[in-house]
Amino acid sequence: MKKSLIALAALSSLTGAAFAQTNVTIYGVADAGISRIDNGATNSTALSSGNQSGSRIGFRGTEDLGGGLSAIFTLENGFNIDDGTLGQGGRLFGRQAFVGLNGGFGSVKLGRQYNPIRTAVENIDPFGLGLAGNAANVFNVHGERADNTLSYATPNFGGFSGQVNYSFGEVAGSNSIGRQVGFSAGYAAGPLAIVLAHHDQNLVGTGAAATIAAGDSKTTMLGGTYDFKIAKLHAAYARGKGETATGATSIDRDDAMVGISAPIGAGIILASYIRRNDDIGGGTRDADQWALGYTHALSKRTNLYTSYARIKNDAAATVGNPVAAGRDPSIFNVGVRHRF
Repeated sequence: MKKSLIALAALSSLTGAAFAQTNVTIYGVADAGISRIDNGATNSTALSSGNQSGSRIGFRGTEDLGGGLSAIFTLENGFNIDDGTLGQGGRLFGRQAFVGLNGGFGSVKLGRQYNPIRTAVENIDPFGLGLAGNAANVFNVHGERADNTLSYATPNFGGFSGQVNYSFGEVAGSNSIGRQVGFSAGYAAGPLAIVLAHHDQNLVGTGAAATIAAGDSKTTMLGGTYDFKIAKLHAAYARGKGETATGATSIDRDDAMVGISAPIGAGIILASYIRRNDDIGGGTRDADQWALGYTHALSKRTNLYTSYARIKNDAAATVGNPVAAGRDPSIFNVGVRHRF
């Protein structure tokens, strides 16, 4: 018995030493609120999850390999806090799942990751791609994430940095169908931040056409912020173009945003205006979005929020899906977010 206890103690010490070599952080967000959505024809009120930030729990780890090189990984699960179900279509780690290396050369990661253009829009949007007025209602962020992705991010060179992503389509018999390529290049120092991002996505057909290309979608975005201390100015412009499998133009549009975020006491006032000019449809697919929001910090980790956004669609526009053409949807939400 004594020998068994000694052996168990020795094994425990060895296991502890092994785990001590890898630093693992558990983190997450719990976000819930009430949302009222009016799609122009009907309306609904519901308790909803992730209005400001998607509810999640994640595991982030690093291991020092010596010589300035580290192994890194992130496994991030998304869930709906209102009913406890999994997010991202029921994936276990649907938000992020990657492993890689980090060092003086930058970082290389492999797995499910955010697209550079999504991260760029989030950093420019005063609403941070959250709340009712988030820019993704209008701007194309190409699904936010991509599977089967190899990415490289540069170190920071005096405020300059960049990232390149390549996502394998993994469609049998083709190296191009479903493939995605994206990059971003930016500068951030002092009150100024500027970023240029591009995403090129070869779409995949559905149903009987699931093994053929369904066209190509491209978006280029230039944006920036400037912090005047009393308020931060936000601005962005994006150009989107897409083709069908036959080469016919299906998307040809310009999106522009101006916004402001202003601290006031323990809170921040958020506001933005976004305009879409669609070159297809003879001016009948244009749209405008106005948004106003407020967040109030209760602590470093917990805050209250509220926001309202309204989209005005021209006769054939459907911005703010699901909505019928020409309808003018609006959304209001109020809730609480805790980060841990």
